[in-house]
Amino acid sequence: MVAAGRTDTYGGAMAQFVPGVRLCAVFYAQAVRPLVEEVLPGVRYAAARVGAGSEVLGYDTEQSVDHDWGPRLELFLTATDAVRYQERLSLLLADRLPKQILGWPTHFEPPDERIRVMAHTDGAVAHRVLITDVGSWATPLLGYSSDERPTTLSWLSIPTQTLAEVTGGSVYHDSVGELTALRRQLSWYPDDVWRYVLASQWTRIGQEEAFPGRTAQAGDDLGSRIVAARLAREVMRLCLLLARRYPPYSKWLGTAFGRLPQATGIAQALRAALSADDADARQDALCTAYEATGRWQNRLGLAEPVDPTRRPYHDRPFPVIGAQRFAEALRARIGDPWLAGLAPVGAVDQFIDSTDTLTQAALARAATRAVHASGPHTDRR
Repeated sequence: MVAAGRTDTYGGAMAQFVPGVRLCAVFYAQAVRPLVEEVLPGVRYAAARVGAGSEVLGYDTEQSVDHDWGPRLELFLTATDAVRYQERLSLLLADRLPKQILGWPTHFEPPDERIRVMAHTDGAVAHRVLITDVGSWATPLLGYSSDERPTTLSWLSIPTQTLAEVTGGSVYHDSVGELTALRRQLSWYPDDVWRYVLASQWTRIGQEEAFPGRTAQAGDDLGSRIVAARLAREVMRLCLLLARRYPPYSKWLGTAFGRLPQATGIAQALRAALSADDADARQDALCTAYEATGRWQNRLGLAEPVDPTRRPYHDRPFPVIGAQRFAEALRARIGDPWLAGLAPVGAVDQFIDSTDTLTQAALARAATRAVHASGPHTDRR
């Protein structure tokens, strides 16, 4: 393991931490590309570091090197060439890859396990170069055939973490074009889907925005804090959506939100809400965050502007933003009649919080289809 600002030793070499996508770029340029182009001259391929891994999202640190981090690569051939050359190329890399790149081992142990770590070897390299084609890689992740355009149901079925993994990272070479085309296609939601997902996010806030005050009034300070934390999470996800950033899963949500320059004041308000010992101050700080987020949406022009000032919650003494007003304004601008007719449940990771479901595309798609079964023409989407 590497401590902050320190180096680590592998086989006598000192390895200085660099961001993973940069390490993988060097790995490709110095080690993989020369071998591929020597043995398969003229073969079209793409080389990238995409998919799972903190480095793909740009969030890796020295701590990340302890597992599933290092000189890795996804090598995409055409479907025909992947079948023809996959085994041969993998064996070639195992035999001829250098043992280290920038001091980091290219060998991973234990072989064929889901979680692997870099290790020194004097023999063949058990490498982390995945050799495949775009369809075989992307279809299981997305839940639909990647050579088709995603339908509206497909968009709603893909967790934002998955979309971030497919569109994040770095592509070092692409002479086939399929990977670049897929990433461009999934770079952001179509406008109507974006409005629907945003409206569903506001709806989640609207369903609980009075609860920090009401729970505290009932003598449940812990419950008030928990609901406030839930609402802070919903605001963070909402801000990322407004910024056209796919919200990552919980480990990286705060990191992603913290990198939004537009959200500095909102972050301050959320910190105040979560640190407040007084329920009124907690509710007040949340409203400050809601107001700034509402103004942000108004600036985007995605819907008719909504007055972004706090207001009483009916006749109860709890200030709220009236989040449902923002949801309704967005839904009024949705042109797709199927989307417009759906309940404001949202995309799969807005109504499911199960990792086991969200990491299995077939389950995520089945759940989305079931939830939206009342929508017209669901069977054709």
